Amino acid sequence: MKLADLATGSDWIVWIVFVIFAVLSIVLLSGHGSWFISGYNTASKEEKKKYDEKKLCRTMGVGMSIIAILVLIMGLLENILPAFFVYIALGIIVVDVVVIIILENTLCKK
Repeated sequence: MKLADLATGSDWIVWIVFVIFAVLSIVLLSGHGSWFISGYNTASKEEKKKYDEKKLCRTMGVGMSIIAILVLIMGLLENILPAFFVYIALGIIVVDVVVIIILENTLCKK
């Protein structure tokens, strides 16, 4: 069974998700877009001073890039990839999110 056999909806949804993640990652990798980071955008000025905003944005941008690349791979290779790749992708996303959280609370603090 291939990944394409599991798909019941339109392919354009995958491409829209990819474009959204790609645009967000480009904005965050450029060091801008801190308003996209949940928690940071609502933090007080004293809390924001504890973090290096550029590092925080870039860390989130790298994490979003990994997810965007994963969605791109799944979109391009859906006729080749086996169906269990969904579980592999989910595992990669969970590990990515955990690493982002750890890095934001260690590396990105001043």
